[in-house]
Amino acid sequence: MPASGAGPSSACGMPPDRSRPLLLLGGLAAFSLLALLISLVCGGMTLDPEHLWSALWAQGGLEHDLIWELRLPRALSAFAVGGLLALAGALMQVLLRNPLGDPYILGISGGAATASLLAMLAGASAAWLTGFAFGGALASMLLVFALAHGQGAWTPTRLLLTGVVIAAGWGALISLILAVSPAERLPGMLFWLMGDLSDADRPALPLLVLTAGSAWALLLAPGLNLLARGELQAAALGVEVRPLRLMIFLLASLLTAAAVTVGGSIGFVGLVAPHLFRLGAAGDHRLLIPGATLLGGSLLLLADTLARTLLSPQQLPVGVVTALLGVPVFLWLLHRTTPSRAPG
Repeated sequence: MPASGAGPSSACGMPPDRSRPLLLLGGLAAFSLLALLISLVCGGMTLDPEHLWSALWAQGGLEHDLIWELRLPRALSAFAVGGLLALAGALMQVLLRNPLGDPYILGISGGAATASLLAMLAGASAAWLTGFAFGGALASMLLVFALAHGQGAWTPTRLLLTGVVIAAGWGALISLILAVSPAERLPGMLFWLMGDLSDADRPALPLLVLTAGSAWALLLAPGLNLLARGELQAAALGVEVRPLRLMIFLLASLLTAAAVTVGGSIGFVGLVAPHLFRLGAAGDHRLLIPGATLLGGSLLLLADTLARTLLSPQQLPVGVVTALLGVPVFLWLLHRTTPSRAPG
């Protein structure tokens, strides 16, 4: 008996429902390049395409330094952070079997924020903040996993509830740290908490993590498709559910930790990007993983461009822009999305 998801083949041998997602992926790749060009052109000093082209290939000069030392590193970092959050969000929605699954829902960002704020309060240099943030995120991940596992079965509901409680605990610690912090350090702390890419000038590591994480997620994609149908059905079809859930949790946590380390707490990208892609394609994770990654990276890239140009020369925290744009978009998605498009 053919699989329930199979459809008739087209004349070229490809199911007709596959052409649209593949075209969508190509369109998203072009959209990503367009978003990158917009981020390079726009800013306090606007460049026309001719000056941008000459600045990319010129040796030295103000425009060359502006592109290569400021805008391009920040743009690539923004794309990497957006892609990391979108990929983590897609994995979390399968792991928790909840369309509201979000990279920050398990308190990982709270652990990173607490560690970073403690480092700022202790007067640590900016070079140490990255290590503190990543260490705090990993500590929170291990804490949630240990408490959710406990003595009983590790279920998505138990994991979700444990993460929510841990996140609330981190929130209380963050409020305490802010309350006792010197007034002169509060602006930097608050900017980091709201999401800030002004110091994201080393894109190599987040891009490497994004590439490796996407490759790992694609290897898990067949199992993710079955797990989204339900644990019992996935187990009946030969999926080892428990190891797969553990790998999803570890991968999503590491992706979130890397994103928070670079850009702080940036909301709604990981929640909205997977849902937006599902509007134009089915929930096949072999397509959803690259599609949501491209879309999340492009959205955050455009949001960061808006954050640094809207009130130029003053810069807004990019997390404020994503929240202002993400709330109406997600409400529209809730109104538009049918139950069959929801993960699981």
